[in-house]
Amino acid sequence: MQKYNPSFTTDYHSIVSRIKTIHPEKYAKTRNFLNGDVTYLSPYISRGVISTKQVMDTILKSGFTFVQSEKLIQELAWREYYQRVWQIKKDQIWDDLKQVQPGVDHYQMVASLINCNTGIKVMDDQIKYLYESGYMHNHIRMYLASFTCNIGKAHWKIPAKWLYYHLLDGDIASNNCSWQWVAGSFSSKKYYCNQENINKYTHSNQVGTFLDDSYEHIVSMQVPDSLTAITSLQLNTILPDTNFPLLDLTKPTLLYNSYNLDPTWRANENVNRVLLLEPSHFNLNPVSENVINFVIQLSKNIPGIQIFVGEIPQILALYNESNLDIKKVLISKEHPAFEYYPGIKDQREWMFPSVTGYYPSFFKYWEKCKQSIK
Repeated sequence: MQKYNPSFTTDYHSIVSRIKTIHPEKYAKTRNFLNGDVTYLSPYISRGVISTKQVMDTILKSGFTFVQSEKLIQELAWREYYQRVWQIKKDQIWDDLKQVQPGVDHYQMVASLINCNTGIKVMDDQIKYLYESGYMHNHIRMYLASFTCNIGKAHWKIPAKWLYYHLLDGDIASNNCSWQWVAGSFSSKKYYCNQENINKYTHSNQVGTFLDDSYEHIVSMQVPDSLTAITSLQLNTILPDTNFPLLDLTKPTLLYNSYNLDPTWRANENVNRVLLLEPSHFNLNPVSENVINFVIQLSKNIPGIQIFVGEIPQILALYNESNLDIKKVLISKEHPAFEYYPGIKDQREWMFPSVTGYYPSFFKYWEKCKQSIK
């Protein structure tokens, strides 16, 4: 099997330079292969360092036409689509969105995933790589969800939390909706893979596994021995110790978080800048120490930022004591995970800002997006 080894720089200028190296036609032809010409930009998009629009605009300004770039732009649009779903569905993003997931035997974690011994060698290798790097190829994620939910009969929610915990590009909307799309609770049918398909796209040649069969047999097979053992999932976030930020109360305060680390946001304004890491948020949505370190390193691209591990009411109390109008002095970016932030909310930068609301399928949403381009 050919290896891939993306390195995830946290230097902003290097990240922007990476956008300029994208070749959308090569991406379209090879993106499903483990060593395909994919962008490796997802951690920076998820963390709000760059935007989908920034990627699209850079590609089109580089001389590629929309036709040449359509597949890549469409894949970026999936990310925006899931964000729009989250905006409307809110906490229901943690529920079966369209219908109850069919064929569920349990609501626990499949033990062999955690232990990297599913019996599918390339998958076990990729889970180990996830632990090491915080990254997993999108096609591998689909395979993982398929044999966890559709063959192992696990409900999607707990395995999705496990994957989100380790991903540098962890995005609740993309992660949850993708698991549901595979598991049949946010799509019209379940997604299945077999060993032949896995071998093709990972350049492997394993035979004799529980997936080494026809789709007709796989759809109706019993849960294989390697997926029967289940376990509860214990995930904890390790946050750093920080001091309370030193705020100049004569200035507004910009609130950053793990989904907004944009160094260009109001860059020329004389303001306080605080990266707020709330224990309450990470108790509900735990992430690994690897992810927290990545977020902190990315925040260093923002001049003058102070990191504060605490809760929003602690910031509010400081301004309330000074009788300042919170609606005017606290500024954040709109995001479904942080709707409770008070004050001014700037809009995120969307590829398709006019295409809002809930669409029952991505392709209905995509048709509207293409119309907005025309």
